[in-house]
Amino acid sequence: MNKPVTNRTENQKGKIYAMAMTAVMTAVTCVLAPMSIPIGTVPISFTALAVFLSLYLLGWKLGTVSCVVYILIGMLGVPVFSGFSGGIGKLAGPTGGYIIGFIPMAVIAGLVIEKTDNRLWHFVAMAAGTAVCYALGTAWFCVVMDTSVAAALGMCVFPFIPGDIAKIVIAMVAGSLLRTRLQKAGLI
Repeated sequence: MNKPVTNRTENQKGKIYAMAMTAVMTAVTCVLAPMSIPIGTVPISFTALAVFLSLYLLGWKLGTVSCVVYILIGMLGVPVFSGFSGGIGKLAGPTGGYIIGFIPMAVIAGLVIEKTDNRLWHFVAMAAGTAVCYALGTAWFCVVMDTSVAAALGMCVFPFIPGDIAKIVIAMVAGSLLRTRLQKAGLI
């Protein structure tokens, strides 16, 4: 008779932990993302790093939920996007495609991060997710700014590749370390 109550209690604790960690990682994204380095129309931001870290700590489903909640918060006008901006206008602007691109980036990278501990595959998955984010963002940038793909790549992709590789490496090291420590503490 006590076993079902224990299972229900454990299940409730797991759900509460998942909701709390999703909220924490959404908050981390909301804090890191606005801190950006303006280098042109598209700034350097720490959003991708926050999304990648959330995937290590939450898995692909909740990591993606965290990303979507972050975007919804920004859409409501809370200044959580790069440069402390927010609102629907930001998504309709030149960088909106990159913001939306974080969602498929999270799914692609998160599925692999959750399924294997192989760091090479993690790197490849995060790079592939970033490439999809670049593609969506660049396509939207071309539409909004009425520019060529070559010009958009020169402004919006090529300057960001070294920094995004660094973010991927940082996420691999810090994310793995944090996940291991939380697992040892019995929190994951």
